[in-house]
Amino acid sequence: MSKHTALDTFGRSGNPAFGDKFEKDAEFSDLPLDQKKTLDGAVNKTGLLLAICFATAIYSWNFPSPVLIGIGFIGGFIAALVTIFKPEIAPTSAPIYAALEGLALGAISVVFENQYPGIVIQAIGLTFGILASLLIAYKTGLIKPTENFKLGLFAATGGIFLVYLVSIIMNMFGGAGISLIHSNGMFGIGFSLVVVVIASLNLVLDFDFIEQGAENSLPKYMEWYGAFSLMVTLIWLYLEILRLLSKLRR
Repeated sequence: MSKHTALDTFGRSGNPAFGDKFEKDAEFSDLPLDQKKTLDGAVNKTGLLLAICFATAIYSWNFPSPVLIGIGFIGGFIAALVTIFKPEIAPTSAPIYAALEGLALGAISVVFENQYPGIVIQAIGLTFGILASLLIAYKTGLIKPTENFKLGLFAATGGIFLVYLVSIIMNMFGGAGISLIHSNGMFGIGFSLVVVVIASLNLVLDFDFIEQGAENSLPKYMEWYGAFSLMVTLIWLYLEILRLLSKLRR
């Protein structure tokens, strides 16, 4: 499969929320100005989703329960799938996704915090530090999401997904999963470090998608979709940083 064929088949981003159907603007070029996506609108929607996520995370932090983790992650996964396949309902489904994921993140963060005091504030600081650093690198042109960059990141993200999927399936059938990736040895720490780097670089694709969407005059609901895509990456990054820090402190 050639580079361009792969990009056209799977979309131009490693983030599953993105797809080639949003790359072309001809379908939306005749939309009224107030119905088109803007950069400021996407930024505002991202801030709102973060606020919703933090609010529900604070609740589950104060009232932690394994049930909240299950409801949050399973419900969030369903909301994410609905948003990906029906992006026009993102104004409704994206806030639901943020609220559900917040419930899961708050409860699971308590588990990590009880085992490793101070780890949560470290993970939050690193997550937003990486976000700010990569945003600066993107805006100054230090990192450019070329086609090769996108294709390589797609392959790496897909590979990580397959490794996790195989490990989950092995656990379901009574195996130990791929124990090396969960260990606190050199391999386990190295794996987590690679995953954190890959998750971080997906933020660059989020920035590019949001910016290109505004330039290509995509419809207004894509502000919510772009914000949702960024939330997916940030939540993934936060969880991977938690895992990495916990391995380093065992």
